[in-house]
Amino acid sequence: MSLSLLCLIIILKVFSGQILTCHPAEYLTAGRCCPRCLAGSRVETDCTEFRSTSCLPCTDGTYMNHPTGLKYCLTCANCDAGSGLQIKTSCTSTSNTVCQPLEGFYCMDSTEDGCVKALKHTSCQPGQYIRQKGTALRNTECTDCSDGTFSNGTFTSCQPHTQCESPKPRLIKPGTASADAECGKEKLNVTAIVICVIVVLFLLIGIAGLVYFRKKKSGKICCYFLYQTIQTLS
Repeated sequence: MSLSLLCLIIILKVFSGQILTCHPAEYLTAGRCCPRCLAGSRVETDCTEFRSTSCLPCTDGTYMNHPTGLKYCLTCANCDAGSGLQIKTSCTSTSNTVCQPLEGFYCMDSTEDGCVKALKHTSCQPGQYIRQKGTALRNTECTDCSDGTFSNGTFTSCQPHTQCESPKPRLIKPGTASADAECGKEKLNVTAIVICVIVVLFLLIGIAGLVYFRKKKSGKICCYFLYQTIQTLS
């Protein structure tokens, strides 16, 4: 065989390998087209001139969702509670796990296989109201209360401050953005009342004791004079 013919054969082989295309149900390997393994399985050994592709089913924790020429299955996703996720649909040999946000969380990163990461809904602060409740797809929206209204952070709208009617009840505590106004009579100081009662009781006990001792002392003096008078007369 001449050198020019050998070079031509080599060139034809190279170009034939580059332009070789396989059927969609096949994959290219080692210069030949081999049948793909079905979804839910992977390639164990490639086909040869004498046998077809050998396939193995995907094991637990792995999947393959389309016909493949790969020699490995894909790893199932993990719905991590630490990332605010829970399982919506469990993984099978032909489909990946589908994750969704936990209750009170919203998805901030999603793919065709579901949510990848979720965050907890924002909690509105006192002085704000919930303008839009959070869902699995969006965060809670909070808005500040306007003058003359209030919210503790859990209201869906700010409430107007109570107006104290004149002359009674009177305004005890003005309203703020986070609390309503307080009306009515001023609260008595219980501590001061208790102290006053105790002081009065001690004073009464002291006065009673003083009267008792004075009466007892006066009785003794009277008895002494009566005794001296009797002795004199006798």
